[in-house]
Amino acid sequence: MSTTSPLANKVALVTGGSRSIGAAVAKRLAADGAAVAITYSASPDKAQGVVAAIEAAGGRALAILADAGDADAVRAAVTRTVEAFGAIDILVNNAGISLGGPIDEIAFADYQRMIAVNVTGVFVATQEAVRHMKHGGRIVHIGSSMARYAAFPTASVYTLTKGAVSGFNRSLARDLGPRGITVNVVNPGPTDTDMNPDGGPVSKIVGPGMAVGRYGRPEEIASAVAYLASPEAGFITGAELMADGGFTA
Repeated sequence: MSTTSPLANKVALVTGGSRSIGAAVAKRLAADGAAVAITYSASPDKAQGVVAAIEAAGGRALAILADAGDADAVRAAVTRTVEAFGAIDILVNNAGISLGGPIDEIAFADYQRMIAVNVTGVFVATQEAVRHMKHGGRIVHIGSSMARYAAFPTASVYTLTKGAVSGFNRSLARDLGPRGITVNVVNPGPTDTDMNPDGGPVSKIVGPGMAVGRYGRPEEIASAVAYLASPEAGFITGAELMADGGFTA
């Protein structure tokens, strides 16, 4: 890696980094010079594929088995990242799930699982990572445009979890600002992912609302994350960046 890369000598941890947006973020941060650890829970082959792609391009990467809904596993993943690379400078809280349904039909176990992954996992990863972060650290949460514009029914609990991340982010900025650590949210709009593929059932509902006339690509969300993780974004904290093709405009 070139020492002129914006993230040279930085270490990043991307939760849920084996697929879709997480994989694109991991590859982009590595391309910008960071050593990157990713967590995964159900896709070991895809996780190793991300690592192989980064290493083939001359970067350093590590895949860690860690269910984002398991607090102990998340803490261990942060520790493993520091042990492997000597530091943690960037945390991207990307891991998330969506188990939808009408509010009166959602199983309580599904609600608990979404809270565990989408909220508790974010809290635990953040709490553990900041114990190792120095001045100049970066935390980027992956939220959702649903927190601003609920475009269709059956996503109330998912939206609840992403709204919690937004509130956490705003207050966390006050805690970490004096330490020189920034914390921001990227809110993707409809993006072509495994969870919400372009051409899938949701796209038929939200597609007409896309100002740019198409779904986003994971690499476009990764570009927004890479900017917020860079030295150039040192004066941006507590913010929410809408990367949604004008969906909420």
